[in-house]
Formats: sequence, structure tokens, C-alpha cells
Amino acid sequence: MARILTLTLNPALDLTVRLARLEPGEVNRSDTLLTHAAGKGVNVAQVLADLGHEVSVGGFLGAANPEAFDALIASRGFGDAFVRVPGETRSNIKIAEQDGRVTDINAPGPQVTEQAQNALLEKLAQIAPGFDAVVVAGSLPRGVSAQWFQRLVTELKSLGLKVALDTSGEALRAGLKAGPWLVKPNTEELADALGHAPDAISQLHLQGVEHVVVSDGAAGVSWYSSNATLHATPPKVTVASTVGAGDSLLAGMLHGLLSGDTPEQTLRRATAIAAMAVTQIGFGISDDAQLARLESGVVVRTLTEQ
Repeated sequence: MARILTLTLNPALDLTVRLARLEPGEVNRSDTLLTHAAGKGVNVAQVLADLGHEVSVGGFLGAANPEAFDALIASRGFGDAFVRVPGETRSNIKIAEQDGRVTDINAPGPQVTEQAQNALLEKLAQIAPGFDAVVVAGSLPRGVSAQWFQRLVTELKSLGLKVALDTSGEALRAGLKAGPWLVKPNTEELADALGHAPDAISQLHLQGVEHVVVSDGAAGVSWYSSNATLHATPPKVTVASTVGAGDSLLAGMLHGLLSGDTPEQTLRRATAIAAMAVTQIGFGISDDAQLARLESGVVVRTLTEQ
């Protein structure tokens, strides 16, 4: 299996509240209340670990409340490449209703100084030779510019790593300029970054992006690469929460690509892993038999247009 590093520059403690229906302005009583050490790269790491890969996690972590992340790193056996910064890692509230609707209330992260940014770059230069790929995922914390983010992706590439990028907005636009190996936007994020140009995918390939994976919720996933132009439609499932579905999809794609699976097998399994994610609260592959059933329900077809 591969050695993979995931970077989450703005991790979060996810506080997930489950209730039948949110009634704004009223007293709402929850069914369950769960707290997770999270953030997109951290979520990806947990699924990759379940798939058998050796994983390290890094980014910027608030020094004032690291306990949940330290516990996760220890229990999962992750390598720890986080740079600790003053202040608290942010807390995000996710309200998951019975019909699958999720309302997010995301807090800002700690202020990340130039010194901390340089410390992360130095750490990455030291440890990068030990990894096969790196995932750069999530939003930018306060103090981190899009220009620095582009530099980060560029330097990771120069260190010989396959870079998988999953972010949005200004960070996505900056990261794409560096030509990562793989990018996984959803349809709205891609349109925001590149507009609705009919040749958007071709533009990305010309910029050096080898794999473009575009998710579109229940409508499925499209994958554009030099040797695969495929679409996968997921099976119908009962949705508990959509949180982590995209992260699970990305982990599944990396697993297939780094394991040498066929394109069809790679996309089929990745789509099934994402489908499993929406049936649960939390991250990871909890039931191999359920995953096999979901995989058998994924429909993969060839796309005729780029």
C-alpha cells in the first residue's frame, strides 16, 4: 500500500447535532450530539487508513485545544506533521436533519503567522521524500494568502509528490495555477473557479492536471483523464449526513490510482465509498459487506464528450 500525507490547513472540531427537523427561532432538541476531530484532509486520512494505507496528517493546529486531534492521531497510528500555532482550532457546528439536509455553521480558524507558514514548508521539505502522494484539502485559515497556497502546491510538486487538491474559491483558483496531479471539485466549485467554459476540462489538462474528478451529489461523479472519461451513478441510499462524502470519494480515487486498479474499478469503489459516507455520521469504512453491496449498485459508463 501507499504512503500518503494529507494536509489540512484549517482543521476543525466538528460538533454534529442530529434532529428530526430544525425549527429556526424555536427550542430544538437533538437526538444525538457527536464531536469529531475533522477537516477535509483529516477526513480523507481516516478513509485511506481503513483502505490499508500508511498515512500522516499535517497542517496548522491550534495549540490551545489539541486533545481530540492528538487522540485521533494516536488511535489511528497517523504520523503527525502538524505545526502547532497559538490559539484554538476552530469548532464547526453541523445540524443534520432526518431528511438528509445539513446546515453548517463554520467558525474562523486561528491566525497563522508567516513564521508558522515557513515552519510547515520546512517540515514538508524534510519529510516529503517518504511519501507517494499528498492531499491538500480544505479552506485557508486566517493569515494564509492564496499566493502562499499556490507556492505550497508548487513546492510539493517540486519535491516529486503527486498532489491531490480539494478546496474551493480563491484557494482553488490559486491551486489550479500550480497544476496539481488530481483535483476534485464539485460542479459548483468548478464553475466558480473556471466559469462555464465548454473547454474547462481541457484547460485543466493543459495546465498539467492529469485527473479531474467532478462530483455532483446524487447525480454522480465524472472523471476526466488521459485514459479514462467516465461517469458513475451511485446507488440510492438513506442519507444520514452528506458531511465527508466528497472526502471519502477523494480517498477512494487515490486508493484506486495508487493501487493500480482499472479506471472502472477505481471509480466504482470510490463512488461506493462516498455513498457509504452519507449513510453515517463520522468518517471511515465501517462495514466491508455494506461497501460491497453498494459497489455492486454503482453504474459506470463511458462519457462521450470531454
